[in-house]
Amino acid sequence: MKDPRTKYPQPPFDTPLQKEPGDEYEMNPLPDYGEDSYKGNNKLKDKVAIITGGDSGIGRAVAYAFALEGARVVISYLNEHKDAEKTAEVIRNKNGEVLLIDGDIQQEKHCKHIIDKTLEHFGQIDIIVNNAAFQMSRTSLQEISAEEWDKTFRTNIHAPFYLCKAAEPHLKPGSSIVNTTSVNAYSPSDNLVPYAATKGAIRNFTASMAQLWADKGIRVNAVAPGPIWTPLIPATMPKEKVENFGKQTPLGRPGQPAELAPAYVMLASEDGSYTSGATIEITGGRYTL
Repeated sequence: MKDPRTKYPQPPFDTPLQKEPGDEYEMNPLPDYGEDSYKGNNKLKDKVAIITGGDSGIGRAVAYAFALEGARVVISYLNEHKDAEKTAEVIRNKNGEVLLIDGDIQQEKHCKHIIDKTLEHFGQIDIIVNNAAFQMSRTSLQEISAEEWDKTFRTNIHAPFYLCKAAEPHLKPGSSIVNTTSVNAYSPSDNLVPYAATKGAIRNFTASMAQLWADKGIRVNAVAPGPIWTPLIPATMPKEKVENFGKQTPLGRPGQPAELAPAYVMLASEDGSYTSGATIEITGGRYTL
């Protein structure tokens, strides 16, 4: 066993700020996605999984873990082609199957396209991971434009609704939805007002959908990360917050994407067959009471 306080790099971090949505290859330290450490056991063999935001951050770690567990993976991403191709290359080098679909999930038409393209390519859908997210750090409500507010909601909560609705006719009993909420659903940050509001909505959406789809045999759950070291951080936060990101947690550091992937695997696999409507908090010790 390793000391969780020192298992990964601790702040302060000296990494360049970026433009949203950010690129992982510019980060220092680089995030750990678990491609060399995760050990698969065929828990998702022959399953097809759609992962939004699967090109980087938490989504990339989940994509690697799912592929190593035997799933065929569909990665939905906006326009970060370099990150997406790198993710796909790693999966293919490990004998996995992957389909890349770029485009804006703010649009219902594109969400329907993701479902249609997946069915055309793989013939089935078993798992959807609604993970893609948008945030911007603001110190005043006056700094938040109506356009930014709308974009945050369209990306974070409208898109999961669009995808679930489009996929519903094609999901069979045993299918699984895993949504990414946040510690902000429990303890909202004052500099992330729109983002925190959407993460609370995602948690409630998860609980409602678990009840609505129970008679279909479809499980719906969520993972609530604390501060996780992803490209979204240097792309959306001011320098002082990036430098000390994660320091405020009891473990004294941010989490790495690789530390979340096993929870997504459990919820998507038969290991989670009696788990629905739940949220697993992975927060570095930040309380969610």
